[in-house]
Amino acid sequence: MDTKAFKRSLQQSENYHRKSFGHAAEVMEVMDSEYQSQLIQEIRQNNYRLQRGNVTIRLAEAFGFCWGVERAVAMAYETRQHFPQERIWITNEIIHNPSVNQRLREMEVDFVPTQKGEKDFSQIETGDVVILPAFGASVVEMQILDEKGCKIVDTTCPWVSKVWNSVEKHKKRQYTSIIHGKYAHEETIATSSFAGMYLVVLNLEQANYVSNYILEGGNKTEFLEKFKNAYSVGFDPDKDLACIGIANQTTMLKSETEQIGKLFEKTILKKYGPTALNEHFMSFNTICDATQERQDAMFDLVKENLSLMVVIGGYNSSNTTHLQEISVEHNIPSYHIDSASRIGPGNRVEHKPLDKDLEVVENWLPEGEICVGVTSGASTPDKVVEEVMEKIFAIKGVINS
Repeated sequence: MDTKAFKRSLQQSENYHRKSFGHAAEVMEVMDSEYQSQLIQEIRQNNYRLQRGNVTIRLAEAFGFCWGVERAVAMAYETRQHFPQERIWITNEIIHNPSVNQRLREMEVDFVPTQKGEKDFSQIETGDVVILPAFGASVVEMQILDEKGCKIVDTTCPWVSKVWNSVEKHKKRQYTSIIHGKYAHEETIATSSFAGMYLVVLNLEQANYVSNYILEGGNKTEFLEKFKNAYSVGFDPDKDLACIGIANQTTMLKSETEQIGKLFEKTILKKYGPTALNEHFMSFNTICDATQERQDAMFDLVKENLSLMVVIGGYNSSNTTHLQEISVEHNIPSYHIDSASRIGPGNRVEHKPLDKDLEVVENWLPEGEICVGVTSGASTPDKVVEEVMEKIFAIKGVINS
């Protein structure tokens, strides 16, 4: 289908809303009281460092709520205020943060239910208000809501929309979009719905496999099994990798996205030669500024002499997980938690190691002087970061006494 024409038609509908309803100042005052932290402001002003007793907190210089996330949450708050009587739904978590999503539930914003892994829109009726989250929604979901006559409030981050525009350009030239991302992630599902032919690669290892296939060929059955669920209907690696365009899930590791882009550019150069590169390869810069800034700040933070690192954010938050990866790669003991409630009672923590289930660690804060690195994903409010730090100070105070 012509997704560009559909988007244009939808955006011209009187049921479609993408801008403020006029309650911005009032909503920001509420959000500041619920999510901002005076302590965090003081730490920012003190060169991102705070010391109490024998504990030094070293805060990353870019962390927490990004502009796109703050905008999405503010629009959700405004929606409830603007439509006080209507039923309001959201197609998925507004952002990957449990406390923010719980707050919306308290505001009587319902989440579209799922049946056997599929979203069930049967309960949504004409006139209901439906919020599209920061990482967007698929074309099919938008079509369903449009046909039902729902009022649609679109909080999709502009950086995500930028990626959609890129894959539509690939489709126009009949190029296969190679998307660096997680095929089951909501953002990548949405992005792939705007693409024509596509293939999702998770990491550099998978990208190298595809690159070798482009250059040398291989076993098609093995290829399709390896990328099961990660390619478009009818995708044929023997013919659909001749012309490719690069795209990405905005929350992936910036350095890996860049490596993958360069790898495929070199691959196409080797296969077709420099004069034919532009006939077989397209690439646009779609790396999110906020994701990049938080990763760069993390790379600076891990250079310091840290006893351990605490990474705060939803367990299903891709950008948070990539921050933890940086810490682990630098051999710093790293604890990924989604809230301060994971700490205690006593000197214990329930955290999520990379690619593993939750586990409990006793005596996680060592005795004596410690320097704790702290960062948080783009969906984490400052107040949650403050609560985590206060728990750390409290535990160390008990240990010392």
